[in-house]
Amino acid sequence: MVVSIRPARTVGPMLRALITLTLLAGVLAGCGNDTEAAPAPGPARTTGSPTTAPTAYDRYVALGDSYTAGPLIPPTDTSTACLRSAVNYPALVAQAMPGTELTDVSCSGADTQDMTAAQRGMTGSVPPQFDALRKDTDLVTIGLGGNDGGLFGTLLGRCTQLRASDPTGSPCVAELGGRLDPTLERTEHSLVQVVAGVRRHAPRARILLVGYPQIVPASGTCADLPLADGDYAFARQINHELTEAVEDAADEADAEYVDVWAPSAGHDICADDPWINGRITSADRALAYHPLAVEQQHVAQLVLDVLASDR
Repeated sequence: MVVSIRPARTVGPMLRALITLTLLAGVLAGCGNDTEAAPAPGPARTTGSPTTAPTAYDRYVALGDSYTAGPLIPPTDTSTACLRSAVNYPALVAQAMPGTELTDVSCSGADTQDMTAAQRGMTGSVPPQFDALRKDTDLVTIGLGGNDGGLFGTLLGRCTQLRASDPTGSPCVAELGGRLDPTLERTEHSLVQVVAGVRRHAPRARILLVGYPQIVPASGTCADLPLADGDYAFARQINHELTEAVEDAADEADAEYVDVWAPSAGHDICADDPWINGRITSADRALAYHPLAVEQQHVAQLVLDVLASDR
């Protein structure tokens, strides 16, 4: 999918190139049409940091896609197209557990296949995420599924494109209909296999599957999520079914599930207090249609709450 963006006036050339390449590659739902001019990333944000966890782990590995990596939440590592934030939820979880060593290999655009194969992109490749696992890894979080089968990229990318053909209708429903159902079923199965693979590589690890937040509003429309009026309910349904696929995979694989869907109610893209960025990519805020810093802070606390509970 080719995406047209406005070059940012004050963003460095390396960061601007990575933003462009990330959008062109369709990272998760990287289908925004605009890029907002912004200053270079500033220092890490500490406001709203999660509270210290009562339980510490020695070696924590974070696996995941862009909803784990937190692309463009400053400060962001721009050396690869992973665009991993230094204050994403894995970093905040580790910060709350003094003595825990974090290896964060989450990467924007990752799907379940990238656990065992190198993830290739327009800026090169990164190793399989499973390479980070060791026998003594004792905590693993997994935030995956949205990129399998191009789910979110197809849903938001294609559906926002179709809006122009019938703004008050439901052109995305007409085109996609039930075509995404097999993708969701395969995603659940793939996540079960990912958990099994983690257990082979890190048999001592406590494994948490982290769900997705509410991206699409329960009702209403907004310019930040430019869908045809009749397609909002369909997009929300897919958003919810993905979270259910992650939860079902956790149940089937006997892993722990971190519910982000319920706590994120009222914080979708169209909300007054959104946890997800809208259609405009901002180099000092977040990639289009991706988590804001506040969402990562809340997810970190949700992870810590699960870790503080007994299995």
